[in-house]
Amino acid sequence: MSESTVTETERATLDGDGDGRTRLFDGEPKTVRLTLGAGESIPAHKHPGRDIVFLLRSGAVDLTLGDETVSLSPGDVVRFDGDQNISPAATADSEALLVLASSE
Repeated sequence: MSESTVTETERATLDGDGDGRTRLFDGEPKTVRLTLGAGESIPAHKHPGRDIVFLLRSGAVDLTLGDETVSLSPGDVVRFDGDQNISPAATADSEALLVLASSE
């Protein structure tokens, strides 16, 4: 098993004018700020070989994971396997933080 270490401190801000998906850091784990307007969604897709943590910072999102849909409110955190179909749909203007880590 190999270990990855961060050799320097990196800092990013979640506030700002960025729209859509903004990658916060280079390298692993992949860290993304996701913003969706009310009524916007991302089509079903997969992230094979990844464990995903989804933190809803604001708004409301119906997150479909395979055949299950989970309704999220601000502060909710879910962890799931990226090998299944994933589709977030915002029911209000929303912002989330996603961490996608290699499951290998």
